[in-house]
Amino acid sequence: MPYKRFDRSKLIIEPLADRANDLTLAAIQDLDAEITPIGNPDLRTVVEAVQAAHERGSAVILIMGAHVIRRGNSRFIIDMMERGLITHVAMNGAGPIHDYEFALIGKTTESVPRYIRTGQFGMWQETGIINTIANAAVATEMGFGEALGTAILEGDFPNKEVSVLATGVRLQVPVTVHIGIGQDIIHQHPNCDGAALGELSYRDFLTFAESVTNLEGGVLLNFGSAVMGPEVYLKALSMARNVARQEDRSIANFTTAVFDLPDLGSDFEAEPPKTDARYYYRPWKTILVRTVADGGEGYYIQGDHRETFPSMWKLLTQ
Repeated sequence: MPYKRFDRSKLIIEPLADRANDLTLAAIQDLDAEITPIGNPDLRTVVEAVQAAHERGSAVILIMGAHVIRRGNSRFIIDMMERGLITHVAMNGAGPIHDYEFALIGKTTESVPRYIRTGQFGMWQETGIINTIANAAVATEMGFGEALGTAILEGDFPNKEVSVLATGVRLQVPVTVHIGIGQDIIHQHPNCDGAALGELSYRDFLTFAESVTNLEGGVLLNFGSAVMGPEVYLKALSMARNVARQEDRSIANFTTAVFDLPDLGSDFEAEPPKTDARYYYRPWKTILVRTVADGGEGYYIQGDHRETFPSMWKLLTQ
């Protein structure tokens, strides 16, 4: 006998108009906003690596957590995509939800403490339409990011100009979504089809792995993704190197950079011992050490995404 399962038909799903939001479009910074310079000299080194990768036609892959959008960086990301300075964007499952809600209603981010008390957290009708889009996309060749980006680009979304997903479709720059079932609010909804989400996200994983095959001479930027980013990248790089080895090629000389808040100290070129709690911070050992051990370089830029991403963009474009 199977274990007893939760009956989703009992859920009350309410309209987004009834939700109080913490963020509005005012949180998204303009390109002419005042930018506070970052003092870390390694940022310029990373910027030079991005410029060199762009000139040689190598991949510049941006992996990011949802907070990069919530901290108001959508326009900077979009501008870099339009300039060809980013060739691939990889998000976790929460990123597309914020991107979608900004495009649809110009607001996003609910108060967890407020809504979890009554079981209303995540139970919003319009956000659940993301599941409907995903369910329909299974019959196509699209992945999660392309399907949702197409829906935003072609649909009635008043603020689609700030959508990274829609920009990806418009420019044909892959924007992939790497979900963990049960981690995002759309997974609560009665119309969520786990098989559909899994199929679309796996298509996106294969698209990501294909982009990694062009990482030689390129750059991998990881902004605020502590688990999804390093883990998806690690597996994709192993796949890409497996095939490259058969073709007598190597994927070893590239630059990685992690942008995040934890203090890793001044020496992060070697991973810490297992007795150090920082050993379990995956971006350090995976992105900054292990995967660049054969010729690459890794850099760590500590700071708030609202400051570090605009600072990087400014050095690249002005």
